[in-house]
Amino acid sequence: MFATLKGLSKRGQKVKGRVVLMHKNVLDINALTTAKSAAGVIKGGVKIANCVAGNILDTATAGLGCSVALRLISATTADESGKGKVGKRTFFEGFVTSAPILGTGQNTYDVHFEWDSEMGIPGAFYIENFMQGEFFLVSLTLEDIPNQGDINFVCNSWIYNAKKYTTARIFFANKTYLPSEMPPPLVYYRQEELKILRGDGTGERLEWERIYDYDVYNDVGDPDCKASLARPVIGGSKTLPYPRRGRTGRKPSKKDPKSEKRSEFIYLPRDESFGHLKSSDFLVYILKSVSQNVIPALTSAITLQFNQPEFNSFDDVRTFYEGGIKLPTNTLSKFSPIPFFKELLRNDGESALKFPLPKVVQVNKSAWMTDEEFTREMIAGVNPHIIKRLQEFPPKSKLDRQLFGDHTSTVTKEQLEPNMSGVTVEQAIQTNRLYILDHHDTFYPYLRKINAADTKTYATRTILFLQTDGTLKPLAIELSSPHPQADSFGPVSDVYLPASEGVEASIWLLAKAYVVVNDSCHHQLISHWLNTHAVVEPFIIATNRHLSVVHPIHKLLLPHYRDTMNINALARNVLVNANGVIESTFLLGRYSLELSAVVYKDWVFPDQGLPKDLLKRGVAVEDPTAPHGLRLLIEDYPYAADGLEIWAAIKTWVDEYVNFYYKSDADIVQDSELREFWKDLVEVGHGDLKNATWWYKMQNRTDLIEACTTLIWIASALHAAVNFGQYPYGGLILNRPTKTRRLMPKKGSPEYDELAKNYQKVFLRTITPKNDTLVDLTVIEILSRHASDEQYLGQRIEGDLWTSDTQPIVAYKRFASKLAEIELKLAQRNNDETLRNRHGPVNMPYTLLYPSSKEGLTCRGIPNSISI
Repeated sequence: MFATLKGLSKRGQKVKGRVVLMHKNVLDINALTTAKSAAGVIKGGVKIANCVAGNILDTATAGLGCSVALRLISATTADESGKGKVGKRTFFEGFVTSAPILGTGQNTYDVHFEWDSEMGIPGAFYIENFMQGEFFLVSLTLEDIPNQGDINFVCNSWIYNAKKYTTARIFFANKTYLPSEMPPPLVYYRQEELKILRGDGTGERLEWERIYDYDVYNDVGDPDCKASLARPVIGGSKTLPYPRRGRTGRKPSKKDPKSEKRSEFIYLPRDESFGHLKSSDFLVYILKSVSQNVIPALTSAITLQFNQPEFNSFDDVRTFYEGGIKLPTNTLSKFSPIPFFKELLRNDGESALKFPLPKVVQVNKSAWMTDEEFTREMIAGVNPHIIKRLQEFPPKSKLDRQLFGDHTSTVTKEQLEPNMSGVTVEQAIQTNRLYILDHHDTFYPYLRKINAADTKTYATRTILFLQTDGTLKPLAIELSSPHPQADSFGPVSDVYLPASEGVEASIWLLAKAYVVVNDSCHHQLISHWLNTHAVVEPFIIATNRHLSVVHPIHKLLLPHYRDTMNINALARNVLVNANGVIESTFLLGRYSLELSAVVYKDWVFPDQGLPKDLLKRGVAVEDPTAPHGLRLLIEDYPYAADGLEIWAAIKTWVDEYVNFYYKSDADIVQDSELREFWKDLVEVGHGDLKNATWWYKMQNRTDLIEACTTLIWIASALHAAVNFGQYPYGGLILNRPTKTRRLMPKKGSPEYDELAKNYQKVFLRTITPKNDTLVDLTVIEILSRHASDEQYLGQRIEGDLWTSDTQPIVAYKRFASKLAEIELKLAQRNNDETLRNRHGPVNMPYTLLYPSSKEGLTCRGIPNSISI
């Protein structure tokens, strides 16, 4: 396992080491002008003030030269108890004089260890911090170890004062071991570190802790503040099942003991926060600041400036991008230090905030209104994986008939066939040319509750026809609402058909808006929040609880976890919380998270993988002669076509990696850590679905490869596909409204007459109002951005040092090269004029699955993880 250590004498030999770390003031606070203004603008959350206040080292202690101590641990020589021998303490050399206290970036320090041949090969080390302040330990490299060369320890962890820990912090060399292959002297240390990370499930967690544990979503309501802010516990029940979140251990609220008391500080395992120490973290805290400070100031400024809460014309909407919002000086001062807002502020001397023009209207201002663009965004927009092939007619419902009556669609063949180019419904079904965007069953059970508030809407079904040119054509929209007598009577449904002239064209535009609002809410709550953010968090927790940092699967998955728990904690605090951004600006209001829990009942992990998803929705069929073994029935389906390229590349990489470390299926069965990881994930992390028969049994390499490929797909490509187009498509509220406030005008009503006179005004009075639009644009503009230090698929923050094994490193480089090839291939597709769905009437190329990106609002790029 290790070569014999030769070249060191038995006594007095020194081993030279090089330590790289960052001080806790390494964040570029200067980018936020002064530390004082930054702390004032970005307050609360996981205390960002720690990056500013109290960053001076304990110089009294540092002056002794004993600020930070390290001890090497042998991987080959054990003491009497069988544990690897521990060397003598050694300290940083010249720590104070060589450390620029106010500097930014990494600092390197020399250290010399007393170590001789009898101690064997170092395989781990302890580190103790005797300063008051914490620092971020990047790495330790032991140089020129005889017969070993350099030994690298990749750390990337916050180190607090030693008194904060029950035992010294330990780090292992970058070697990779299955549990059965761990050098015996290091087995104890591996097991003890995992015990620390699991904790004991009690007590309130503290800032410096690294404990990973589970809890239900009982922290989104605030019953102690106001009764109307109380929310049901999500997760832990058959009626409202949910993936688990990270446990904080905060005390129960006074008025509802089942709910957790809210506070500004939200515990995260320490290394889940500020994982990369640059602007990407500030995107998270800017979002916090925007929600709590900036949005109220902006809405106040709009009220003063316009003195009306409504848009009156489509040109009014465009003032957000073309003229800007004039801001009083006192409002401007609240957020002008934030770099994000500096980009939005006009530089012509006017104190105005101007949003960037969304891509969907950069070329053509009105093409978003066309039927072709309406349907194209179902396969190339931000929610491109909902459309299904229609395999029976009329469409049926899965809602309980005893509770809800008969929900079979009322759409008739006679309504559809005049627009089907001579093809009958039966022929279209047989030739795979009828499709449906079906939001009916998801929204219908909540319609009475939704419509009892200020919002008014329908459950929608949209029937689509695949034309010979590859584009989709809408044939009919069915809008359903509850029966006035009782649910058991079934729905009241109306069918609307395409029209291009007169008041019928305005009615059709409104019908499409109701569909898009259903789709926007489904996208934000289910496709985006539930199916990426929420479902991944239990994987992160289970991995850290049961897979050692030296385990090959931990190393494989680690890049795809970066910052996810951080952004999820923020989301529970300002986005999906009671009266947060989602509840305030989207259709479902207080029922938002509750509806996502109902949908989670039908979540199936294996079906989240792209090939199985396409087959399940009927938009592809198995075909061994086709690329990737699947033939798309909508041949020009940008999300599916590009996604299959990315999926295949991920799976090839995972297959090579898994088969390098697991030489047989027996190795999977014998892996005790993998077994406990999967058991914990299924029975606790996703415990509300633990009895589902579809869970992988994790008894062979095929199961492990499929599970890891699916997880990486969810965290990287799927999240990129549903996240980074939010502002490019939804930045125009006309194109992606988030709520409707009126029902469809009935013929003979004043609203109907008004529609004939001024359809734009009626449309705007129906969809998202001005202040909600401002909130929505501000938030999704941040969510759609890439940070300057984003890590994209095929990249690793550790470079080539994440493992000492050459073959996986070479395989990972092949993976990165393959992704670069795929990007060129996708660009060529976008240049193919016969593929009309790749640009559409808005002339906006589909780039969301291009692997690479620059910083900012780019509408492209696949980050490794769900970091925003």
